[in-house]
Amino acid sequence: MAKNLNLRLSTINQVIDDIIQKRLTSPLPSQTNLASFYNVSRTTITHVIDYLIKIGVIENADNQLNIVRLPTEEEKQPYVQTKKTNPNHLQRFENYLKMAIQKKKIKPNDELSEFELAKSAKVDIQTVREYFMQFSRFNLVKNISRGKWQLMQFDQYYADKLFEIRAILECHALSCFIRLPEKDIRWSEIKILYEEHQKLKYKIVEKYTDFALLDQKFHSLILSATDNPFINDFIELISIIFHFHYQWDNSNLKERNILAIEEHLYILTCILNKDYPNSIKGLKKHLVTAKRNLTERINQNSN
Repeated sequence: MAKNLNLRLSTINQVIDDIIQKRLTSPLPSQTNLASFYNVSRTTITHVIDYLIKIGVIENADNQLNIVRLPTEEEKQPYVQTKKTNPNHLQRFENYLKMAIQKKKIKPNDELSEFELAKSAKVDIQTVREYFMQFSRFNLVKNISRGKWQLMQFDQYYADKLFEIRAILECHALSCFIRLPEKDIRWSEIKILYEEHQKLKYKIVEKYTDFALLDQKFHSLILSATDNPFINDFIELISIIFHFHYQWDNSNLKERNILAIEEHLYILTCILNKDYPNSIKGLKKHLVTAKRNLTERINQNSN
């Protein structure tokens, strides 16, 4: 992901240079031709075009991309190609950010400094920047100026779209899981996960906060059945997004987790019995419950 991020940022800067030097003029070539010219994917070019439209350098008129003003050097994106971010630092920063949100040190719409966050989390600035850039395309964070970010609070439309793609991916993964060979290690892992759910069920009233770890393991294990790194990467981002948003308001968390563990147990029982129709029915019900809870949080925060 870091490699793709740097490629996208590098391409943005190349296009800005070419516009400034007037090597690119209106109307811009098609996205296919631009991708070929810069030797990148169309997805990368789409991100570049979206950024240039966002900052007002180009506009899309009648399916033509026209330059409306020259960009400035300050509008280039900072990136580092030679230095590889330490994965442990990314995890350390994520853990710090979760803690800060849970303790309400960071709230929706807060403006955050890369320097201050790096200092508090004991990581370098590149780690902070790279971590936030993951989420910028999801509109969970906004780069408001160089070195400054803002955590956004998404609305109902945003939630609907996230749940739409999450349901598609998880239902597909569940169908893959049911078809796993008998000797696949994940059948043993899901039995252990079922037992862990059973143990927590009897202590859920007192230890309801422990459910978060089981929830992550539950969805991660099901999704692993796709053996698709692109799905795993994308769903991990979605999971973090939901985690952050739920933490804005953790009221009724106990009640939500008590219901969620029952729904998990039903799904796990059906999976172990290889009962696909009821397992998929249970998963869809679980996702509907999660969506309803998130909708309630959104509505409360908007009032």
